[in-house]
Amino acid sequence: MPRRHATIMGCVLAVTALTATTAPAVAWHLTSDASATVSATKPPTGMLAAMQRDLHLTAEQAQARLLNETRLTEIEARLHRRLGDRFAGSWLTEPVAQTLVVATTTPADLPHILAEGARGKVVGLSLAQLNVIKKQTDEILSTHPFAGGHVRYVDVRANQVVVLSDVPSTTRAVLKAAGVNSSAVRVLSSAERPQPLSDLVGGEAYYVGATTRCSIGFSVVRGLQNGFVSAGHCGTVGMTTSANVDRGPQGIFQASLFPSRDFSWIAVNGDWTPRPWVSSGAGETVDVAGSRVAIEGASVCRSGSTTGWHCGTIRQLNASIAYPQGTVSGLTRTNVCAEPGDSGGSFISIDQAQGVTSGGSGDCNSGGVTYFQPVNEILTTYGLSLVTTNGNPPPPSTGTCTGYPHTADGRLIAGKPAHQAIYHRSTADGPHFACLAGTIGTDFDLYLQKQEGQAWVTVAASNGPTSNEKIDYTGTAGYYRYRVISSSGSGAYLLGYKAP
Repeated sequence: MPRRHATIMGCVLAVTALTATTAPAVAWHLTSDASATVSATKPPTGMLAAMQRDLHLTAEQAQARLLNETRLTEIEARLHRRLGDRFAGSWLTEPVAQTLVVATTTPADLPHILAEGARGKVVGLSLAQLNVIKKQTDEILSTHPFAGGHVRYVDVRANQVVVLSDVPSTTRAVLKAAGVNSSAVRVLSSAERPQPLSDLVGGEAYYVGATTRCSIGFSVVRGLQNGFVSAGHCGTVGMTTSANVDRGPQGIFQASLFPSRDFSWIAVNGDWTPRPWVSSGAGETVDVAGSRVAIEGASVCRSGSTTGWHCGTIRQLNASIAYPQGTVSGLTRTNVCAEPGDSGGSFISIDQAQGVTSGGSGDCNSGGVTYFQPVNEILTTYGLSLVTTNGNPPPPSTGTCTGYPHTADGRLIAGKPAHQAIYHRSTADGPHFACLAGTIGTDFDLYLQKQEGQAWVTVAASNGPTSNEKIDYTGTAGYYRYRVISSSGSGAYLLGYKAP
Protein backbone atom coordinates (compact mmCIF):
# COMPACT_ATOMS: atom_id res chain seq x y z
CA MET A 1 0.00 0.00 0.00
CA PRO A 2 1.88 3.03 -1.16
CA ARG A 3 2.33 6.03 1.21
CA ARG A 4 5.10 8.19 2.53
CA HIS A 5 8.10 7.84 4.78
CA ALA A 6 8.56 10.60 7.34
CA THR A 7 8.33 10.56 11.12
CA ILE A 8 5.21 12.67 10.96
CA MET A 9 3.42 9.56 9.69
CA GLY A 10 1.82 7.55 12.45
CA CYS A 11 3.16 4.23 11.23
CA VAL A 12 5.50 4.64 8.33
CA LEU A 13 9.01 3.46 8.80
CA ALA A 14 10.79 6.60 9.84
CA VAL A 15 13.91 4.65 9.16
CA THR A 16 13.87 3.90 5.54
CA ALA A 17 12.82 7.06 3.90
CA LEU A 18 14.10 9.37 6.55
CA THR A 19 16.34 12.17 5.39
CA ALA A 20 19.58 12.93 7.16
CA THR A 21 18.17 16.14 8.63
CA THR A 22 15.01 14.63 10.05
CA ALA A 23 15.03 12.92 13.44
CA PRO A 24 12.25 11.51 15.59
CA ALA A 25 11.50 13.07 18.92
CA VAL A 26 11.87 9.86 20.92
CA ALA A 27 13.40 6.47 20.15
CA TRP A 28 12.91 3.33 22.21
CA HIS A 29 15.22 0.33 22.35
CA LEU A 30 14.22 -2.82 24.20
CA THR A 31 17.16 -5.13 24.80
CA SER A 32 16.90 -8.90 24.87
CA ASP A 33 17.81 -8.79 28.58
CA ALA A 34 14.34 -8.68 30.06
CA SER A 35 15.63 -8.22 33.60
CA ALA A 36 17.09 -4.86 32.69
CA THR A 37 14.09 -3.71 30.74
CA VAL A 38 11.50 -3.05 33.43
CA SER A 39 13.06 0.03 34.93
CA ALA A 40 15.70 0.91 32.33
CA THR A 41 13.40 1.52 29.36
CA LYS A 42 9.83 2.46 28.64
CA PRO A 43 8.03 1.69 25.40
CA PRO A 44 6.88 4.73 23.42
CA THR A 45 3.39 5.86 24.30
CA GLY A 46 2.26 5.11 20.74
CA MET A 47 3.05 1.41 21.11
CA LEU A 48 1.51 1.09 24.57
CA ALA A 49 -1.60 2.97 23.51
CA ALA A 50 -2.07 0.77 20.45
CA MET A 51 -1.57 -2.43 22.46
CA GLN A 52 -4.05 -1.27 25.10
CA ARG A 53 -6.61 -0.36 22.44
CA ASP A 54 -6.20 -3.38 20.15
CA LEU A 55 -5.40 -6.11 22.71
CA HIS A 56 -7.70 -4.71 25.43
CA LEU A 57 -4.94 -4.40 28.03
CA THR A 58 -3.98 -1.94 30.71
CA ALA A 59 -0.65 -0.12 30.43
CA GLU A 60 0.85 -2.45 33.05
CA GLN A 61 -0.43 -5.53 31.23
CA ALA A 62 1.00 -4.31 27.92
CA GLN A 63 4.44 -3.85 29.49
CA ALA A 64 4.21 -7.25 31.20
CA ARG A 65 3.34 -8.88 27.87
CA LEU A 66 6.40 -7.38 26.18
CA LEU A 67 8.68 -8.65 28.95
CA ASN A 68 7.13 -12.13 28.89
CA GLU A 69 7.52 -12.36 25.13
CA THR A 70 11.19 -11.38 25.36
CA ARG A 71 11.91 -13.97 28.05
CA LEU A 72 9.93 -16.83 26.52
CA THR A 73 11.33 -16.32 23.03
CA GLU A 74 14.77 -17.36 24.27
CA ILE A 75 13.32 -20.47 25.92
CA GLU A 76 11.41 -21.39 22.77
CA ALA A 77 14.56 -21.14 20.65
CA ARG A 78 16.44 -23.54 22.95
CA LEU A 79 13.61 -26.07 22.95
CA HIS A 80 13.21 -25.82 19.18
CA ARG A 81 16.88 -26.71 18.72
CA ARG A 82 16.70 -29.55 21.24
CA LEU A 83 13.59 -31.18 19.81
CA GLY A 84 14.78 -31.03 16.19
CA ASP A 85 12.51 -32.98 13.87
CA ARG A 86 10.18 -33.81 16.78
CA PHE A 87 9.26 -30.13 17.18
CA ALA A 88 5.61 -29.55 16.31
CA GLY A 89 5.21 -25.84 16.86
CA SER A 90 4.88 -23.41 19.75
CA TRP A 91 2.60 -20.61 20.85
CA LEU A 92 2.00 -18.10 23.63
CA THR A 93 -1.22 -18.01 25.64
CA GLU A 94 -2.96 -15.85 28.26
CA PRO A 95 -3.63 -12.10 27.98
CA VAL A 96 -0.10 -11.12 28.96
CA ALA A 97 1.60 -14.08 27.20
CA GLN A 98 2.79 -15.64 30.45
CA THR A 99 2.58 -19.23 29.15
CA LEU A 100 4.65 -20.84 26.40
CA VAL A 101 3.30 -24.09 24.94
CA VAL A 102 5.68 -26.29 22.96
CA ALA A 103 4.34 -29.24 21.00
CA THR A 104 6.31 -32.43 20.33
CA THR A 105 5.65 -35.80 18.74
CA THR A 106 7.47 -37.65 21.53
CA PRO A 107 6.24 -37.90 25.15
CA ALA A 108 9.83 -38.29 26.35
CA ASP A 109 10.39 -34.60 25.54
CA LEU A 110 7.85 -33.41 28.10
CA PRO A 111 10.21 -33.36 31.12
CA HIS A 112 12.72 -31.26 29.16
CA ILE A 113 9.99 -28.82 28.11
CA LEU A 114 8.71 -28.54 31.69
CA ALA A 115 12.22 -28.02 33.02
CA GLU A 116 12.57 -24.95 30.79
CA GLY A 117 9.42 -23.45 32.30
CA ALA A 118 7.14 -24.18 29.34
CA ARG A 119 4.05 -26.34 28.96
CA GLY A 120 4.33 -29.41 26.75
CA LYS A 121 1.80 -30.96 24.40
CA VAL A 122 2.13 -34.27 22.57
CA VAL A 123 0.69 -34.34 19.04
CA GLY A 124 0.69 -36.69 16.09
CA LEU A 125 2.39 -34.61 13.39
CA SER A 126 5.62 -32.64 13.50
CA LEU A 127 5.82 -29.12 12.13
CA ALA A 128 7.89 -30.41 9.21
CA GLN A 129 5.15 -32.93 8.35
CA LEU A 130 2.45 -30.25 8.60
CA ASN A 131 4.40 -28.00 6.26
CA VAL A 132 4.64 -30.82 3.70
CA ILE A 133 0.88 -31.42 3.91
CA LYS A 134 0.20 -27.70 3.51
CA LYS A 135 2.43 -27.53 0.44
CA GLN A 136 0.52 -30.43 -1.11
CA THR A 137 -2.77 -28.69 -0.29
CA ASP A 138 -1.53 -25.48 -1.94
CA GLU A 139 -0.57 -27.39 -5.09
CA ILE A 140 -3.93 -29.15 -5.32
CA LEU A 141 -6.06 -26.04 -4.83
CA SER A 142 -3.93 -23.92 -7.16
CA THR A 143 -4.91 -26.24 -10.03
CA HIS A 144 -8.64 -25.92 -9.22
CA PRO A 145 -9.47 -22.18 -9.44
CA PHE A 146 -13.14 -22.69 -8.57
CA ALA A 147 -12.55 -24.96 -5.60
CA GLY A 148 -12.43 -22.11 -3.07
CA GLY A 149 -9.95 -22.28 -0.23
CA HIS A 150 -8.34 -18.90 -0.79
CA VAL A 151 -6.57 -19.01 2.60
CA ARG A 152 -4.44 -21.93 3.81
CA TYR A 153 -2.25 -22.12 6.90
CA VAL A 154 -0.71 -24.46 9.46
CA ASP A 155 -2.56 -24.37 12.79
CA VAL A 156 -0.05 -25.77 15.29
CA ARG A 157 -2.54 -25.51 18.14
CA ALA A 158 -4.86 -27.95 16.38
CA ASN A 159 -1.96 -29.87 14.75
CA GLN A 160 -3.70 -29.51 11.39
CA VAL A 161 -3.61 -27.63 8.12
CA VAL A 162 -6.60 -25.28 7.93
CA VAL A 163 -8.29 -24.18 4.70
CA LEU A 164 -10.73 -21.23 4.77
CA SER A 165 -13.27 -21.46 1.97
CA ASP A 166 -16.45 -19.72 0.85
CA VAL A 167 -17.51 -23.00 -0.81
CA PRO A 168 -16.36 -25.53 1.81
CA SER A 169 -18.21 -28.53 0.37
CA THR A 170 -16.53 -28.02 -3.01
CA THR A 171 -13.14 -27.58 -1.38
CA ARG A 172 -13.56 -30.76 0.65
CA ALA A 173 -14.60 -32.69 -2.44
CA VAL A 174 -11.54 -31.56 -4.40
CA LEU A 175 -9.17 -32.42 -1.55
CA LYS A 176 -10.85 -35.79 -0.97
CA ALA A 177 -10.58 -36.67 -4.67
CA ALA A 178 -6.86 -35.87 -4.50
CA GLY A 179 -6.42 -38.27 -1.59
CA VAL A 180 -5.74 -35.68 1.11
CA ASN A 181 -6.04 -37.01 4.66
CA SER A 182 -9.14 -35.31 6.08
CA SER A 183 -7.89 -35.74 9.65
CA ALA A 184 -4.81 -33.65 8.85
CA VAL A 185 -6.59 -30.98 6.76
CA ARG A 186 -9.64 -29.14 8.09
CA VAL A 187 -11.83 -27.01 5.81
CA LEU A 188 -13.73 -24.17 7.50
CA SER A 189 -16.44 -21.96 6.08
CA SER A 190 -15.24 -18.38 5.77
CA ALA A 191 -16.04 -15.29 3.74
CA GLU A 192 -12.47 -14.03 4.07
CA ARG A 193 -11.11 -12.99 0.67
CA PRO A 194 -7.85 -11.07 1.24
CA GLN A 195 -6.84 -8.43 -1.29
CA PRO A 196 -3.49 -6.70 -1.76
CA LEU A 197 -3.79 -3.46 0.17
CA SER A 198 -2.77 -0.95 -2.50
CA ASP A 199 -4.78 2.00 -3.76
CA LEU A 200 -4.72 4.83 -6.31
CA VAL A 201 -5.17 7.71 -3.87
CA GLY A 202 -2.39 10.26 -3.51
CA GLY A 203 -1.14 10.95 0.00
CA GLU A 204 1.78 9.91 2.09
CA ALA A 205 4.60 7.36 2.21
CA TYR A 206 6.28 6.80 -1.14
CA TYR A 207 4.78 6.97 -4.60
CA VAL A 208 5.28 4.69 -7.56
CA GLY A 209 4.61 6.52 -10.80
CA ALA A 210 1.92 9.17 -10.71
CA THR A 211 -0.77 7.54 -8.60
CA THR A 212 0.27 4.44 -6.63
CA ARG A 213 1.06 4.93 -2.96
CA CYS A 214 2.73 2.37 -0.64
CA SER A 215 4.41 2.23 2.75
CA ILE A 216 8.07 1.70 3.54
CA GLY A 217 8.97 -1.52 5.30
CA PHE A 218 12.50 -1.53 6.75
CA SER A 219 15.82 0.13 5.92
CA VAL A 220 18.39 -2.13 4.29
CA VAL A 221 21.82 -1.91 2.72
CA ARG A 222 23.49 -3.95 0.02
CA GLY A 223 27.18 -3.24 -0.09
CA LEU A 224 27.41 0.55 -0.23
CA GLN A 225 23.86 0.96 -1.59
CA ASN A 226 21.13 2.17 0.79
CA GLY A 227 17.48 1.26 0.33
CA PHE A 228 14.34 -0.22 1.84
CA VAL A 229 12.11 -3.26 1.45
CA SER A 230 8.40 -3.17 0.72
CA ALA A 231 5.63 -5.21 -0.90
CA GLY A 232 6.14 -6.72 -4.33
CA HIS A 233 2.73 -5.70 -5.64
CA CYS A 234 3.67 -2.03 -5.16
CA GLY A 235 5.91 -1.95 -8.23
CA THR A 236 8.09 -3.83 -10.72
CA VAL A 237 11.78 -3.70 -11.56
CA GLY A 238 12.87 -0.36 -12.99
CA MET A 239 9.94 1.66 -11.67
CA THR A 240 10.90 4.85 -9.86
CA THR A 241 9.69 6.03 -6.49
CA SER A 242 9.22 9.59 -5.29
CA ALA A 243 9.21 11.27 -1.91
CA ASN A 244 6.12 11.66 0.19
CA VAL A 245 6.09 15.42 0.63
CA ASP A 246 7.56 17.16 -2.40
CA ARG A 247 7.33 14.18 -4.80
CA GLY A 248 11.05 14.56 -5.43
CA PRO A 249 13.11 11.61 -6.75
CA GLN A 250 13.75 8.89 -4.19
CA GLY A 251 14.68 5.48 -5.61
CA ILE A 252 14.30 2.67 -8.12
CA PHE A 253 12.88 -0.84 -7.73
CA GLN A 254 15.87 -3.20 -7.96
CA ALA A 255 13.86 -6.39 -7.62
CA SER A 256 10.23 -7.33 -7.08
CA LEU A 257 8.31 -10.57 -6.74
CA PHE A 258 4.52 -10.96 -6.92
CA PRO A 259 2.65 -13.27 -6.86
CA SER A 260 4.20 -16.50 -5.41
CA ARG A 261 5.80 -14.13 -2.88
CA ASP A 262 5.09 -10.47 -2.17
CA PHE A 263 8.27 -8.48 -1.63
CA SER A 264 10.57 -5.95 -3.25
CA TRP A 265 13.58 -3.82 -2.53
CA ILE A 266 14.17 -0.26 -3.62
CA ALA A 267 17.57 1.44 -3.86
CA VAL A 268 17.48 5.11 -2.85
CA ASN A 269 19.60 8.06 -3.91
CA GLY A 270 22.10 9.91 -1.75
CA ASP A 271 19.49 12.25 -0.28
CA TRP A 272 18.18 9.48 1.96
CA THR A 273 19.80 8.09 5.09
CA PRO A 274 18.64 4.69 6.37
CA ARG A 275 17.70 4.60 10.05
CA PRO A 276 16.94 1.61 12.34
CA TRP A 277 13.53 2.88 13.35
CA VAL A 278 9.81 2.27 12.85
CA SER A 279 7.42 5.16 13.45
CA SER A 280 4.91 4.49 16.22
CA GLY A 281 3.05 7.79 16.01
CA ALA A 282 3.08 10.86 18.23
CA GLY A 283 6.56 11.73 16.97
CA GLU A 284 8.05 8.59 18.50
CA THR A 285 9.86 5.64 16.98
CA VAL A 286 10.62 2.05 17.93
CA ASP A 287 14.15 0.77 17.42
CA VAL A 288 14.81 -2.18 15.10
CA ALA A 289 17.38 -4.39 16.82
CA GLY A 290 17.13 -7.51 14.64
CA SER A 291 14.77 -9.85 12.80
CA ARG A 292 14.23 -12.80 15.12
CA VAL A 293 10.95 -14.54 14.25
CA ALA A 294 8.27 -14.08 16.91
CA ILE A 295 6.33 -17.01 18.38
CA GLU A 296 2.71 -17.62 17.47
CA GLY A 297 0.55 -15.74 19.94
CA ALA A 298 3.12 -12.98 20.38
CA SER A 299 2.05 -9.37 20.05
CA VAL A 300 2.93 -7.62 16.82
CA CYS A 301 2.43 -4.01 15.71
CA ARG A 302 2.05 -2.66 12.20
CA SER A 303 3.11 0.72 10.89
CA GLY A 304 1.31 1.92 7.78
CA SER A 305 0.84 5.22 6.02
CA THR A 306 -2.95 5.04 5.79
CA THR A 307 -4.01 3.90 9.25
CA GLY A 308 -0.90 4.51 11.34
CA TRP A 309 0.03 2.26 14.24
CA HIS A 310 -2.06 -0.81 15.08
CA CYS A 311 -1.32 -3.91 17.11
CA GLY A 312 -2.57 -7.46 17.48
CA THR A 313 -1.14 -10.95 17.72
CA ILE A 314 0.47 -13.45 15.38
CA ARG A 315 -2.12 -16.10 14.59
CA GLN A 316 -0.42 -18.55 12.22
CA LEU A 317 2.78 -18.86 10.22
CA ASN A 318 3.17 -20.21 6.69
CA ALA A 319 -0.16 -19.09 5.23
CA SER A 320 -1.03 -19.11 1.53
CA ILE A 321 -3.39 -16.55 -0.01
CA ALA A 322 -5.08 -16.94 -3.40
CA TYR A 323 -5.17 -13.28 -4.48
CA PRO A 324 -6.90 -12.44 -7.78
CA GLN A 325 -3.42 -11.96 -9.29
CA GLY A 326 -2.20 -15.38 -8.12
CA THR A 327 -1.29 -17.32 -4.99
CA VAL A 328 1.23 -15.93 -2.51
CA SER A 329 2.73 -18.43 -0.04
CA GLY A 330 4.86 -18.17 3.07
CA LEU A 331 2.87 -15.34 4.67
CA THR A 332 2.17 -14.79 8.37
CA ARG A 333 -1.44 -14.33 9.46
CA THR A 334 -2.35 -11.72 12.10
CA ASN A 335 -5.44 -10.09 13.57
CA VAL A 336 -3.98 -6.61 13.05
CA CYS A 337 -6.14 -4.35 10.91
CA ALA A 338 -4.95 -2.56 7.75
CA GLU A 339 -6.34 -0.62 4.81
CA PRO A 340 -5.34 0.31 1.25
CA GLY A 341 -2.14 2.33 1.26
CA ASP A 342 -0.62 0.33 4.15
CA SER A 343 0.96 -2.23 1.79
CA GLY A 344 4.67 -2.68 2.32
CA GLY A 345 4.55 -1.19 5.81
CA SER A 346 6.50 -2.69 8.68
CA PHE A 347 5.40 -5.36 11.15
CA ILE A 348 7.51 -5.41 14.31
CA SER A 349 7.39 -7.47 17.52
CA ILE A 350 8.99 -5.60 20.43
CA ASP A 351 12.22 -4.54 18.67
CA GLN A 352 12.45 -7.38 16.13
CA ALA A 353 11.48 -6.80 12.49
CA GLN A 354 8.92 -9.37 11.34
CA GLY A 355 7.84 -8.48 7.82
CA VAL A 356 6.14 -6.16 5.35
CA THR A 357 2.40 -5.83 4.90
CA SER A 358 0.99 -7.83 2.00
CA GLY A 359 -2.81 -7.77 2.12
CA GLY A 360 -5.87 -8.61 4.12
CA SER A 361 -9.57 -8.17 4.65
CA GLY A 362 -11.68 -5.86 6.81
CA ASP A 363 -10.61 -2.41 7.97
CA CYS A 364 -9.53 -0.53 11.09
CA ASN A 365 -13.08 0.48 11.99
CA SER A 366 -14.66 -2.96 12.07
CA GLY A 367 -11.43 -4.96 12.50
CA GLY A 368 -9.74 -7.30 10.09
CA VAL A 369 -7.12 -9.89 9.26
CA THR A 370 -3.80 -8.86 7.71
CA TYR A 371 -0.94 -10.92 6.29
CA PHE A 372 2.72 -10.01 6.13
CA GLN A 373 5.66 -11.28 4.12
CA PRO A 374 8.43 -12.35 6.54
CA VAL A 375 11.40 -10.00 6.25
CA ASN A 376 14.13 -12.64 6.60
CA GLU A 377 13.14 -14.23 3.30
CA ILE A 378 13.46 -10.85 1.59
CA LEU A 379 16.92 -10.29 3.06
CA THR A 380 18.04 -13.77 2.07
CA THR A 381 16.65 -13.64 -1.46
CA TYR A 382 18.29 -10.35 -2.38
CA GLY A 383 21.41 -10.49 -0.19
CA LEU A 384 20.37 -7.48 1.88
CA SER A 385 21.41 -6.44 5.38
CA LEU A 386 18.80 -5.06 7.75
CA VAL A 387 19.72 -1.68 9.26
CA THR A 388 19.54 -2.15 13.04
CA THR A 389 20.61 -0.45 16.24
CA ASN A 390 23.30 -3.13 16.47
CA GLY A 391 24.79 -2.24 13.11
CA ASN A 392 24.02 -3.91 9.79
CA PRO A 393 24.25 -7.68 10.24
CA PRO A 394 24.91 -9.83 7.17
CA PRO A 395 21.86 -11.29 5.44
CA PRO A 396 20.60 -14.54 6.94
CA SER A 397 21.68 -17.88 5.54
CA THR A 398 20.12 -19.18 2.34
CA GLY A 399 20.51 -22.75 3.54
CA THR A 400 17.69 -25.04 4.56
CA CYS A 401 19.48 -27.02 7.28
CA THR A 402 16.35 -27.71 9.28
CA GLY A 403 14.72 -30.92 10.44
CA TYR A 404 17.94 -32.41 11.85
CA PRO A 405 17.79 -33.86 15.40
CA HIS A 406 20.86 -31.86 16.42
CA THR A 407 21.74 -28.29 15.53
CA ALA A 408 24.50 -25.87 16.40
CA ASP A 409 25.07 -22.28 15.39
CA GLY A 410 27.93 -19.85 15.63
CA ARG A 411 29.79 -17.05 13.96
CA LEU A 412 33.14 -16.98 12.16
CA ILE A 413 35.36 -13.95 11.68
CA ALA A 414 37.75 -13.89 8.74
CA GLY A 415 41.34 -12.92 9.49
CA LYS A 416 41.25 -14.58 12.91
CA PRO A 417 41.68 -18.24 13.83
CA ALA A 418 38.49 -18.98 11.93
CA HIS A 419 37.29 -22.36 13.03
CA GLN A 420 34.84 -23.85 15.48
CA ALA A 421 34.28 -27.47 16.53
CA ILE A 422 31.08 -29.31 17.51
CA TYR A 423 31.62 -32.60 19.37
CA HIS A 424 29.40 -35.67 19.64
CA ARG A 425 29.58 -39.37 20.42
CA SER A 426 28.21 -42.15 18.23
CA THR A 427 27.33 -45.28 20.16
CA ALA A 428 26.79 -47.46 17.08
CA ASP A 429 28.00 -47.93 13.53
CA GLY A 430 26.02 -46.12 10.88
CA PRO A 431 25.59 -43.06 8.67
CA HIS A 432 26.44 -39.48 9.64
CA PHE A 433 24.51 -36.70 7.91
CA ALA A 434 25.31 -32.99 8.21
CA CYS A 435 24.22 -29.77 6.55
CA LEU A 436 25.96 -26.40 6.86
CA ALA A 437 24.29 -23.10 5.93
CA GLY A 438 26.31 -19.91 6.16
CA THR A 439 25.88 -16.22 5.45
CA ILE A 440 25.56 -15.16 1.82
CA GLY A 441 28.87 -14.10 0.29
CA THR A 442 31.05 -16.20 2.58
CA ASP A 443 32.93 -19.45 1.95
CA PHE A 444 32.65 -21.75 4.99
CA ASP A 445 33.82 -25.36 4.81
CA LEU A 446 32.73 -28.39 6.83
CA TYR A 447 34.91 -31.26 8.07
CA LEU A 448 33.96 -34.41 9.99
CA GLN A 449 36.75 -35.81 12.17
CA LYS A 450 37.01 -38.95 14.30
CA GLN A 451 39.19 -39.36 17.36
CA GLU A 452 41.90 -41.96 16.84
CA GLY A 453 43.99 -42.23 19.99
CA GLN A 454 45.15 -38.71 20.82
CA ALA A 455 44.61 -37.39 17.30
CA TRP A 456 41.64 -36.18 15.31
CA VAL A 457 41.51 -37.64 11.80
CA THR A 458 39.41 -36.11 9.02
CA VAL A 459 37.05 -38.76 7.63
CA ALA A 460 34.81 -36.60 5.44
CA ALA A 461 34.80 -33.06 4.11
CA SER A 462 32.68 -30.66 2.09
CA ASN A 463 34.59 -27.59 0.92
CA GLY A 464 32.81 -26.09 -2.06
CA PRO A 465 33.01 -22.42 -3.10
CA THR A 466 30.01 -21.30 -0.98
CA SER A 467 28.89 -21.77 2.61
CA ASN A 468 26.26 -24.38 1.81
CA GLU A 469 27.89 -27.74 2.48
CA LYS A 470 26.67 -31.31 3.11
CA ILE A 471 28.30 -34.49 4.42
CA ASP A 472 27.07 -38.08 4.13
CA TYR A 473 29.50 -40.52 5.78
CA THR A 474 29.13 -44.05 7.18
CA GLY A 475 31.46 -44.89 10.06
CA THR A 476 31.98 -46.92 13.21
CA ALA A 477 31.08 -46.00 16.78
CA GLY A 478 33.31 -43.49 18.52
CA TYR A 479 33.90 -39.83 19.26
CA TYR A 480 33.42 -37.38 16.40
CA ARG A 481 33.54 -33.66 15.85
CA TYR A 482 32.47 -31.31 13.07
CA ARG A 483 34.78 -28.43 12.28
CA VAL A 484 33.41 -25.30 10.58
CA ILE A 485 36.17 -23.27 8.95
CA SER A 486 36.05 -19.93 7.15
CA SER A 487 37.95 -19.92 3.88
CA SER A 488 36.78 -16.36 3.31
CA GLY A 489 34.31 -13.93 4.84
CA SER A 490 32.70 -13.40 8.21
CA GLY A 491 29.21 -14.23 9.36
CA ALA A 492 26.81 -16.59 11.07
CA TYR A 493 26.19 -20.25 10.28
CA LEU A 494 23.80 -23.06 11.19
CA LEU A 495 24.86 -26.70 11.34
CA GLY A 496 22.32 -29.49 11.41
CA TYR A 497 23.50 -33.06 11.92
CA LYS A 498 22.36 -36.60 12.62
CA ALA A 499 24.52 -39.33 14.11
CA PRO A 500 23.94 -43.07 14.64
